[in-house]
Amino acid sequence: MSETAAKAPGVPEASGDPSRWKALVFIALAQLMVVLDATIVNIALPSAQRDLGISDGNRQWVVTAYALAFGGLLLFGGRIADLWGRKRAFVTGLTGFAAASALGGAATTGAMMFGARALQGVFGALLAPAALSLLAVTFTDAKERAKAFGIYGAIAGGGGAVGLILGGFLTEYLDWRWTFFVNIPFAVVAAAGAYFVIREPAGGRNRAPLDIPGVVLSTLGLVSLVYGFTRAESEGWSDTLTVSMFVASAVLLLTFALVESRVKAPLLPLRVVTDRNRGGIYLSLGLAVIGMFGLFLFLTYYLQVVRGYTPVRTGFAFLPMVVGMITGSTQIGTRLMTRVAPRLLMGPGFLVAATGMLLLTQLELDSSYAALLLPAMLLLGLGMGTAFMPAMSLATQGVQPRDAGVASAMVNTSQQVGGAIGTALLNTIAASATTSYIQDHIKGAATRPQQQLVQLESMVHGYTSAVWFAVGILVVAAVIALTLVNAGRPGGTKVTGSGDGSGAGAEDETAVPVIAH
Repeated sequence: MSETAAKAPGVPEASGDPSRWKALVFIALAQLMVVLDATIVNIALPSAQRDLGISDGNRQWVVTAYALAFGGLLLFGGRIADLWGRKRAFVTGLTGFAAASALGGAATTGAMMFGARALQGVFGALLAPAALSLLAVTFTDAKERAKAFGIYGAIAGGGGAVGLILGGFLTEYLDWRWTFFVNIPFAVVAAAGAYFVIREPAGGRNRAPLDIPGVVLSTLGLVSLVYGFTRAESEGWSDTLTVSMFVASAVLLLTFALVESRVKAPLLPLRVVTDRNRGGIYLSLGLAVIGMFGLFLFLTYYLQVVRGYTPVRTGFAFLPMVVGMITGSTQIGTRLMTRVAPRLLMGPGFLVAATGMLLLTQLELDSSYAALLLPAMLLLGLGMGTAFMPAMSLATQGVQPRDAGVASAMVNTSQQVGGAIGTALLNTIAASATTSYIQDHIKGAATRPQQQLVQLESMVHGYTSAVWFAVGILVVAAVIALTLVNAGRPGGTKVTGSGDGSGAGAEDETAVPVIAH
């Protein structure tokens, strides 16, 4: 038996699935687990490296193994969610992620740890697009969608900072292994809740045959791209293998685009990315994530190395940004999303974040937390929260249900690639500026304390040099959002994007859900 949640012109949308708000709790919990994992493991890395005997040269693989599997398989994971059904993919992803986390927490060798991290990435690539696409097909009323994506956006943006706090507590007061074990209760509760509560809209599966050439080309292309940027961070941009990875990625992804334009059932239908609004969102989100990495990366080092903060104190120092994220997403974004066009939230949001980043270019050795860091992080959080929320909603709005998984995967892919680029690019800029500063000032440092002072000053100079680039990148993200994203406000003027009726701002009768009972 099924109940059609149809919507006639001028008639408010039916209430839909009565358990949808309960479903949001479990979807949000799963998203929090994935986002936490991105930063919580970084805090535990030094302790894990020491206990497992991982060399300095190999320790990067604790992070890289996850990034490669997650980034490389996202499109495939999104397509599997469309094929299997999002609920099944969601529960499978949670179960696998929990098992991989248990393996990581129980690791006795470096190889076992690397394997566990790769497995986490595989199941994360299935889980993340399934979660976002479930949200997209469950909440279709404009006001309800605004609230749901406000909560989701706050978690997606602020969860990383919460991971720093939780990781600091677990590492400092328990053991690094708990940074893995903590995922298990998250996953068990979310999977059980999802199994009993979530009712996926019927008729939204894409049962077309799997595009195997597309899977192979996209996976290899994305893995090459992410690994190229990851390697550039440690080996330099002119390294032979780094350059080879970028060349291979360009060839593979271009071939992938060509194949997708010709096959009957593509892994990534080009209508998803050629839509003006979605394309603008994927691009601006990827750029904004590069800017965000400037904050997490350099402020963490600044607080711990330069200022001598403990991991726990460092985590709490990021709390103003979390508060800003939640406020921007659930209060500003949610309240205004149904009243103004998305670009009028995204563009100004990125500019507010750029203003916060601009304050961080004034960092010095003894900068006041209250006078500089606190307002900078508040502005960054407010701006990103305000911009991320409508971006994530619009990226999946109006998408045909059969494309919801891959459209959601593209959101995650743009963020993952943006993170890899941000880490490599900004680290390279900072390292170059640090080296130049030392060369220019070390001759005047005669004593050991003076030399140590120059070392610290050079680090801060490197951070601020890289942050200037992050400011520019956020401004570019704002310009892209203001110029490319032209959808009207939800429920207002319809704006089609690609001319096929699937535009992000267009109403699409195929997106009306049928709740299966």
